[in-house]
Amino acid sequence: MRFNILFGGKAGQGISALAYVLARALVRKGYYAFYSRDYQSLIRGGHNFDVLTFSNEPVYSNDSKLDVIVALDDMTELIHKSQLKKHGLIVKGHSELGNMFFAGRIFKILGIEFEFLKEELKNLEKYEENIKAAEKGYNSEKEVFELENVINKENKVFRNGSMGIAEGAIHSGLDIYYAYPMTPATPILKELAEKQIKGFFLVLELENEIAVANAGIGSAITGAKVMVGTSGGGFDLMSEALSLCGIAGVPLVFYLAQRQGPGTGVATYQSQADLNIARFSGHGEFPRVVLAPGDPVEAEELTSQGFYLSQKFKIPCIIISDKHLAESFYTIKEIPEVIKSKKQTNFSRYNSYEKDKYGSATDNPQIIVSNVNKRKEIKKSLIEESENFDQYKVFGNPSSDNVVVAWGSTKGAILDCIRQGLDVKFVQILYIEPFPKKDLWKEFIGKNLILVENNSTGQLGELIKEKLGFNIPEKNKILKYNARPFLHDELKKEIEKRLR
Repeated sequence: MRFNILFGGKAGQGISALAYVLARALVRKGYYAFYSRDYQSLIRGGHNFDVLTFSNEPVYSNDSKLDVIVALDDMTELIHKSQLKKHGLIVKGHSELGNMFFAGRIFKILGIEFEFLKEELKNLEKYEENIKAAEKGYNSEKEVFELENVINKENKVFRNGSMGIAEGAIHSGLDIYYAYPMTPATPILKELAEKQIKGFFLVLELENEIAVANAGIGSAITGAKVMVGTSGGGFDLMSEALSLCGIAGVPLVFYLAQRQGPGTGVATYQSQADLNIARFSGHGEFPRVVLAPGDPVEAEELTSQGFYLSQKFKIPCIIISDKHLAESFYTIKEIPEVIKSKKQTNFSRYNSYEKDKYGSATDNPQIIVSNVNKRKEIKKSLIEESENFDQYKVFGNPSSDNVVVAWGSTKGAILDCIRQGLDVKFVQILYIEPFPKKDLWKEFIGKNLILVENNSTGQLGELIKEKLGFNIPEKNKILKYNARPFLHDELKKEIEKRLR
């Protein structure tokens, strides 16, 4: 069973709250749920929609065809009715009772007991008002769909990638988080701000990204564990500070949440086009870590690894996420494996210039060579230490001649393709820098390589060619760059066209 519901309406009508309430209830009933958000850069009006996919088996992406459309305005039906399945249902109508009236209706249509909705409403404001609206909606409908029962009701949590990043930072002993709001990095501000008192750390929103990065450096050199967050345009402004971390030996974690660019681009939509700026931003040569989680569990795990490696080697670390991962909700049953990193406090004189053993600026050529060589040795040690972690993962049929390779949030749609019968091996790259050269080539040799990325140039494919020498043919590159994430059924068809 795989069921898809689209909730659509204007910004301000509570579309996401409606989807979240239903998804949470489904998870509590034992189902697996996944939902993503599609919204314009507007506070009111326009057209927003969330798509909720749920199943009695793990699910990590949405489908192109819908079982139900919940239309809070006329535009939703007009835009999306072509996606409705033959026997699908449109739940529409105008009501002054608001979004929870529609929640009651959809709960009844799906045959979900009202108590599950009532329990979810306790987590929202205006409980009495919402419960009355929900009851009216529930009593106005009849059960239409008979959902398959859940046999194995495992303990699960419902979490998005932003929550995973935040938890990883907290469990790593975060002291300070600096940020300036920029979609889709902004949810981290909310997650951490709500927990700062209980967690004994500080969250500060500063006036711009330059201030954020430099404040992060200032705090880090005093011994604090610090993370700074932004999206692509803000990360551009942080590049000078990134270079300063590189020469001064400052352990600072950067959170880079990708969105469609360049410039303002399409500010609230999806992209994976910032891999190269994560690898190359900053001038000169210095070691760095670049980690790319593909789900909330990996977001937590890789953030903790990022803090560990940053502290151990006194280098910058970049956690690279994207809009789809940051804001989509996944059903999680795994317990993340996080590590506690020790603070590598060493009070000394910090300098943006090459420095001598006293921390004083110098242009002595022998000292310059010595310092550069020390940074090169750090990179060698970093490579060795990184091999203690999973730098890539393999899913599907390990002996298949067809290998799909990808990174970040594309993982979800690929896993769903495999679950729906696609016979391939899927190699997910987690460590962008240092790149896992030691064993990865064995997964690719003699195979039909198929690349899946949310960008127009295949940046991971170019990285693989650079590091391992494998050239993925243009015809085998599935590149989606319309600022939307992959849908599993459409992706499955594209991969099948390229199978050997």
